[in-house]
Amino acid sequence: MTTTGEPSLPARPAPRDLLLGRTVVITAAAGAGIGGATARRCLEEGARVLISDAHERRLESGRRELEEEFGADRVAALPCDVTDEGQVRALYELAVERFGRIDVAVNNAGLGGTAELADMTDAEWDRVLDVTLNGTMRCTRAALRIMRDQDTGGAIVNNASVVGWRAQRGQSHYAAAKAGVMALTRCAALEAAPHGVRINAVAPSLAMHPHLVKVTSQELLDELTEREAFGRYAEPWEVANVIVFLAGDYSSYMTGEVVSVSSQHP
Repeated sequence: MTTTGEPSLPARPAPRDLLLGRTVVITAAAGAGIGGATARRCLEEGARVLISDAHERRLESGRRELEEEFGADRVAALPCDVTDEGQVRALYELAVERFGRIDVAVNNAGLGGTAELADMTDAEWDRVLDVTLNGTMRCTRAALRIMRDQDTGGAIVNNASVVGWRAQRGQSHYAAAKAGVMALTRCAALEAAPHGVRINAVAPSLAMHPHLVKVTSQELLDELTEREAFGRYAEPWEVANVIVFLAGDYSSYMTGEVVSVSSQHP
Protein backbone atom coordinates (compact mmCIF):
# COMPACT_ATOMS: atom_id res chain seq x y z
CA MET A 1 0.00 0.00 0.00
CA THR A 2 1.09 3.57 -0.62
CA THR A 3 1.33 6.13 2.20
CA THR A 4 0.36 9.11 0.06
CA GLY A 5 -3.27 8.15 -0.46
CA GLU A 6 -2.67 7.35 -4.12
CA PRO A 7 -3.90 3.94 -5.30
CA SER A 8 -1.03 1.50 -5.76
CA LEU A 9 -0.40 -0.59 -8.85
CA PRO A 10 0.12 -4.34 -8.57
CA ALA A 11 3.27 -5.91 -9.93
CA ARG A 12 3.16 -7.23 -13.48
CA PRO A 13 2.94 -11.04 -13.46
CA ALA A 14 5.93 -13.15 -14.42
CA PRO A 15 5.55 -15.07 -17.70
CA ARG A 16 4.33 -18.67 -17.33
CA ASP A 17 4.37 -19.91 -20.95
CA LEU A 18 0.56 -19.90 -20.91
CA LEU A 19 0.39 -19.58 -24.71
CA LEU A 20 3.60 -21.35 -25.66
CA GLY A 21 3.77 -22.12 -29.39
CA ARG A 22 0.31 -20.79 -30.17
CA THR A 23 -0.57 -18.36 -32.95
CA VAL A 24 -2.54 -15.28 -31.93
CA VAL A 25 -4.15 -12.70 -34.24
CA ILE A 26 -4.94 -9.33 -32.66
CA THR A 27 -6.78 -6.40 -34.26
CA ALA A 28 -6.20 -2.75 -33.32
CA ALA A 29 -2.89 -3.79 -31.79
CA ALA A 30 -0.71 -0.79 -32.62
CA GLY A 31 0.01 1.77 -29.96
CA ALA A 32 -0.21 1.81 -26.18
CA GLY A 33 -3.80 0.62 -25.67
CA ILE A 34 -5.32 -2.76 -24.85
CA GLY A 35 -4.44 -4.27 -28.23
CA GLY A 36 -0.77 -3.39 -27.97
CA ALA A 37 -0.62 -4.57 -24.37
CA THR A 38 -2.28 -7.85 -25.37
CA ALA A 39 0.25 -8.44 -28.13
CA ARG A 40 3.10 -7.95 -25.68
CA ARG A 41 1.53 -10.20 -23.01
CA CYS A 42 0.87 -12.97 -25.55
CA LEU A 43 4.48 -12.81 -26.70
CA GLU A 44 5.67 -12.88 -23.09
CA GLU A 45 3.60 -16.05 -22.67
CA GLY A 46 5.34 -17.75 -25.60
CA ALA A 47 2.94 -17.09 -28.48
CA ARG A 48 3.56 -16.11 -32.07
CA VAL A 49 1.60 -12.97 -32.86
CA LEU A 50 0.13 -11.34 -35.96
CA ILE A 51 -0.83 -7.77 -35.14
CA SER A 52 -3.02 -5.54 -37.27
CA ASP A 53 -4.31 -2.00 -37.20
CA ALA A 54 -5.87 0.52 -39.56
CA HIS A 55 -3.07 2.99 -38.72
CA GLU A 56 -0.20 1.74 -40.85
CA ARG A 57 2.59 3.96 -39.52
CA ARG A 58 1.77 3.13 -35.90
CA LEU A 59 1.50 -0.55 -36.82
CA GLU A 60 4.92 -0.58 -38.45
CA SER A 61 6.45 1.09 -35.42
CA GLY A 62 4.81 -1.47 -33.13
CA ARG A 63 6.00 -4.36 -35.28
CA ARG A 64 9.61 -3.16 -35.19
CA GLU A 65 9.53 -2.71 -31.44
CA LEU A 66 8.10 -6.19 -30.81
CA GLU A 67 10.48 -7.82 -33.30
CA GLU A 68 13.47 -6.28 -31.57
CA GLU A 69 12.34 -7.65 -28.22
CA PHE A 70 10.86 -11.04 -29.15
CA GLY A 71 12.34 -11.89 -32.56
CA ALA A 72 11.16 -11.54 -36.15
CA ASP A 73 10.23 -15.22 -36.31
CA ARG A 74 7.45 -14.68 -33.75
CA VAL A 75 6.01 -11.36 -34.94
CA ALA A 76 4.13 -10.39 -38.09
CA ALA A 77 1.95 -7.41 -39.00
CA LEU A 78 -0.63 -6.51 -41.62
CA PRO A 79 -2.74 -3.36 -41.90
CA CYS A 80 -6.44 -4.16 -41.64
CA ASP A 81 -9.60 -2.09 -41.72
CA VAL A 82 -12.19 -4.31 -40.05
CA THR A 83 -14.99 -2.67 -42.04
CA ASP A 84 -13.53 -4.25 -45.19
CA GLU A 85 -14.33 -7.97 -45.54
CA GLY A 86 -11.50 -8.54 -48.01
CA GLN A 87 -8.92 -7.09 -45.63
CA VAL A 88 -10.27 -9.18 -42.75
CA ARG A 89 -10.00 -12.38 -44.79
CA ALA A 90 -6.47 -11.45 -45.88
CA LEU A 91 -5.43 -10.95 -42.27
CA TYR A 92 -6.45 -14.42 -41.14
CA GLU A 93 -5.11 -16.04 -44.29
CA LEU A 94 -1.73 -14.44 -43.62
CA ALA A 95 -1.67 -15.93 -40.13
CA VAL A 96 -2.11 -19.41 -41.57
CA GLU A 97 0.44 -18.73 -44.32
CA ARG A 98 3.05 -17.32 -41.95
CA PHE A 99 2.56 -19.51 -38.87
CA GLY A 100 0.66 -22.53 -40.18
CA ARG A 101 -2.48 -22.17 -38.07
CA ILE A 102 -4.58 -19.91 -35.83
CA ASP A 103 -5.09 -20.79 -32.19
CA VAL A 104 -6.38 -17.51 -30.76
CA ALA A 105 -8.14 -14.46 -32.20
CA VAL A 106 -8.43 -11.29 -30.14
CA ASN A 107 -10.96 -8.93 -31.70
CA ASN A 108 -10.03 -5.62 -30.15
CA ALA A 109 -10.94 -3.10 -32.87
CA GLY A 110 -13.58 -0.58 -31.86
CA LEU A 111 -14.52 3.04 -32.38
CA GLY A 112 -16.05 5.40 -29.87
CA GLY A 113 -17.18 8.99 -29.90
CA THR A 114 -19.47 11.29 -27.96
CA ALA A 115 -22.76 12.59 -29.34
CA GLU A 116 -26.22 12.86 -27.86
CA LEU A 117 -28.78 10.91 -29.84
CA ALA A 118 -30.92 13.89 -30.82
CA ASP A 119 -27.91 15.51 -32.45
CA MET A 120 -26.30 12.34 -33.82
CA THR A 121 -26.13 11.83 -37.58
CA ASP A 122 -26.74 8.55 -39.34
CA ALA A 123 -23.11 8.60 -40.45
CA GLU A 124 -21.87 8.86 -36.84
CA TRP A 125 -24.12 6.01 -35.76
CA ASP A 126 -23.22 3.81 -38.73
CA ARG A 127 -19.47 4.34 -38.40
CA VAL A 128 -19.35 3.31 -34.74
CA LEU A 129 -21.58 0.27 -35.33
CA ASP A 130 -19.65 -0.80 -38.43
CA VAL A 131 -16.24 -0.75 -36.77
CA THR A 132 -17.21 -1.91 -33.30
CA LEU A 133 -19.97 -4.46 -33.87
CA ASN A 134 -19.80 -5.42 -37.54
CA GLY A 135 -16.00 -5.48 -37.44
CA THR A 136 -16.07 -7.85 -34.47
CA MET A 137 -18.55 -10.04 -36.34
CA ARG A 138 -16.36 -10.14 -39.46
CA CYS A 139 -13.28 -11.07 -37.47
CA THR A 140 -15.09 -13.65 -35.35
CA ARG A 141 -16.53 -15.21 -38.50
CA ALA A 142 -13.18 -15.31 -40.29
CA ALA A 143 -11.39 -16.84 -37.32
CA LEU A 144 -14.14 -19.38 -36.66
CA ARG A 145 -14.15 -20.59 -40.26
CA ILE A 146 -10.43 -21.34 -40.10
CA MET A 147 -10.53 -22.85 -36.61
CA ARG A 148 -13.49 -25.05 -37.58
CA ASP A 149 -11.66 -26.39 -40.61
CA GLN A 150 -8.45 -26.97 -38.60
CA ASP A 151 -10.49 -29.26 -36.35
CA THR A 152 -8.16 -28.60 -33.42
CA GLY A 153 -10.21 -26.07 -31.47
CA GLY A 154 -9.23 -22.56 -30.54
CA ALA A 155 -10.22 -19.49 -28.57
CA ILE A 156 -11.73 -16.18 -29.64
CA VAL A 157 -11.78 -13.21 -27.28
CA ASN A 158 -13.87 -10.15 -28.12
CA ASN A 159 -13.44 -6.73 -26.54
CA ALA A 160 -16.76 -5.47 -25.18
CA SER A 161 -17.21 -2.73 -22.55
CA VAL A 162 -19.08 -2.11 -19.31
CA VAL A 163 -20.93 0.56 -21.32
CA GLY A 164 -22.75 -2.38 -22.91
CA TRP A 165 -24.34 -2.88 -19.48
CA ARG A 166 -24.62 0.58 -17.96
CA ALA A 167 -25.93 3.88 -19.28
CA GLN A 168 -23.74 6.86 -20.13
CA ARG A 169 -24.80 10.08 -21.82
CA GLY A 170 -23.51 10.63 -25.32
CA GLN A 171 -22.70 6.94 -25.79
CA SER A 172 -25.86 5.43 -27.28
CA HIS A 173 -24.06 4.32 -30.47
CA TYR A 174 -21.04 2.90 -28.63
CA ALA A 175 -23.15 1.28 -25.92
CA ALA A 176 -25.43 -0.33 -28.51
CA ALA A 177 -22.41 -1.66 -30.38
CA LYS A 178 -20.76 -3.09 -27.27
CA ALA A 179 -24.03 -4.65 -26.07
CA GLY A 180 -24.20 -6.20 -29.53
CA VAL A 181 -20.68 -7.60 -29.10
CA MET A 182 -21.81 -9.25 -25.88
CA ALA A 183 -24.84 -10.83 -27.57
CA LEU A 184 -22.75 -11.89 -30.56
CA THR A 185 -20.26 -13.55 -28.21
CA ARG A 186 -22.94 -15.56 -26.42
CA CYS A 187 -24.70 -16.75 -29.59
CA ALA A 188 -21.55 -17.53 -31.57
CA ALA A 189 -20.18 -19.48 -28.60
CA LEU A 190 -23.01 -22.00 -28.87
CA GLU A 191 -22.34 -22.48 -32.58
CA ALA A 192 -18.58 -22.80 -32.06
CA ALA A 193 -18.67 -25.27 -29.16
CA PRO A 194 -19.13 -28.42 -31.30
CA HIS A 195 -15.86 -27.51 -33.06
CA GLY A 196 -13.94 -27.11 -29.80
CA VAL A 197 -13.76 -23.34 -30.17
CA ARG A 198 -14.44 -21.15 -27.16
CA ILE A 199 -15.71 -17.58 -27.60
CA ASN A 200 -15.65 -15.17 -24.67
CA ALA A 201 -15.39 -11.42 -24.16
CA VAL A 202 -13.84 -8.96 -21.77
CA ALA A 203 -15.70 -5.85 -20.66
CA PRO A 204 -13.20 -3.22 -19.55
CA SER A 205 -14.30 -0.02 -17.90
CA LEU A 206 -11.53 2.57 -17.95
CA ALA A 207 -8.14 1.47 -19.25
CA MET A 208 -5.89 4.48 -19.64
CA HIS A 209 -3.73 5.12 -22.69
CA PRO A 210 -2.53 8.26 -24.51
CA HIS A 211 -5.24 8.26 -27.20
CA LEU A 212 -8.01 8.17 -24.60
CA VAL A 213 -6.55 11.22 -22.88
CA LYS A 214 -6.66 13.12 -26.18
CA VAL A 215 -10.33 12.40 -26.95
CA THR A 216 -11.85 12.50 -23.43
CA SER A 217 -12.24 15.47 -21.10
CA GLN A 218 -10.42 15.42 -17.80
CA GLU A 219 -13.74 15.99 -16.05
CA LEU A 220 -15.20 12.79 -17.52
CA LEU A 221 -12.02 10.80 -16.82
CA ASP A 222 -12.16 11.92 -13.18
CA GLU A 223 -15.84 10.98 -12.95
CA LEU A 224 -15.26 7.53 -14.43
CA THR A 225 -12.24 6.93 -12.19
CA GLU A 226 -14.32 7.68 -9.11
CA ARG A 227 -16.68 4.84 -10.04
CA GLU A 228 -13.89 2.28 -9.86
CA ALA A 229 -13.56 0.15 -6.73
CA PHE A 230 -9.77 0.56 -6.60
CA GLY A 231 -9.97 4.33 -7.04
CA ARG A 232 -7.90 4.24 -10.22
CA TYR A 233 -8.16 3.33 -13.89
CA ALA A 234 -6.90 0.00 -15.19
CA GLU A 235 -3.56 -0.29 -16.90
CA PRO A 236 -3.93 -1.83 -20.40
CA TRP A 237 -1.77 -4.80 -19.35
CA GLU A 238 -4.27 -5.60 -16.60
CA VAL A 239 -7.00 -6.05 -19.21
CA ALA A 240 -4.53 -8.01 -21.35
CA ASN A 241 -3.98 -10.40 -18.44
CA VAL A 242 -7.66 -11.37 -18.51
CA ILE A 243 -7.53 -11.77 -22.30
CA VAL A 244 -4.55 -14.12 -21.91
CA PHE A 245 -6.51 -16.12 -19.32
CA LEU A 246 -9.48 -16.47 -21.70
CA ALA A 247 -7.14 -17.42 -24.54
CA GLY A 248 -5.38 -20.15 -22.58
CA ASP A 249 -6.07 -23.52 -21.01
CA TYR A 250 -7.05 -22.23 -17.57
CA SER A 251 -10.41 -21.16 -19.03
CA SER A 252 -11.01 -24.42 -20.89
CA TYR A 253 -14.62 -24.77 -19.68
CA MET A 254 -15.60 -21.13 -20.20
CA THR A 255 -17.49 -20.05 -23.30
CA GLY A 256 -20.14 -17.45 -24.03
CA GLU A 257 -19.01 -15.44 -21.00
CA VAL A 258 -18.49 -11.68 -20.71
CA VAL A 259 -15.93 -10.96 -18.00
CA SER A 260 -16.01 -7.54 -16.39
CA VAL A 261 -12.51 -6.15 -15.88
CA SER A 262 -13.71 -3.72 -13.23
CA SER A 263 -16.22 -3.68 -10.39
CA GLN A 264 -18.94 -2.52 -12.78
CA HIS A 265 -21.25 -5.25 -13.98
CA PRO A 266 -24.96 -6.12 -13.71
